[in-house]
Amino acid sequence: MSNNAFSPEEIEAVYKAIYARRDMRHFKAGSTPISDITLNKLLQAAHHAPSVGYMQPWRFIRITDSSLRANIKTLVEEERVKTADAVNEQKEAFLDIKIEGIDNCSDLIVVCLCDKREDYVFGRRTMPFMDLASTSCAIQNLWLASRAEGIGMGWVSIFEPDALAQLLALPEGASPIAILCLGEVDSFYDKPMLETEGWDCRRNIDDLIMTNTWIERV
Repeated sequence: MSNNAFSPEEIEAVYKAIYARRDMRHFKAGSTPISDITLNKLLQAAHHAPSVGYMQPWRFIRITDSSLRANIKTLVEEERVKTADAVNEQKEAFLDIKIEGIDNCSDLIVVCLCDKREDYVFGRRTMPFMDLASTSCAIQNLWLASRAEGIGMGWVSIFEPDALAQLLALPEGASPIAILCLGEVDSFYDKPMLETEGWDCRRNIDDLIMTNTWIERV
């Protein structure tokens, strides 16, 4: 084992969080909001994610106003209907799937890309989308920390970004990329919910690993 490695128990804990993480849509009824101390720990974990050019493009908006939460729920529902129409023959199957827990999660956070991202060129000149990749790393950090704390988290991406940006009074150039539902859960799903619902299944990793050139397995 490398001298820089964690202890066996610490290593096991890291992998346990990775494999036990779930995109949660069901939250415990009447659960209390996450404490400020714990929420700060989660956001600090997110803030310690890697970012290309060290731009740290993530911004977090905690939603505490009930009417604003209801308006966000309305935006999600509007897009859910449009998405159902877009999946064609899978429409009924899609409508049967619970896609979010905005109504009953204890805490709601919107994650945004900051404005003036064009000022950051390092690592983004040919791949400007690395701001999104960096913020996704922050969300994953928050997800794993939440799971380790026993807190459920679900990522909602079904919404019209411009409409949500207007609702939250984002500055020009900033963009929301995720609505995060957090809260206590009765239990975590044994498998990803979309797998349980039969929407899709996890690919065989051997089919996703290649050497030197792109070769599809048949």
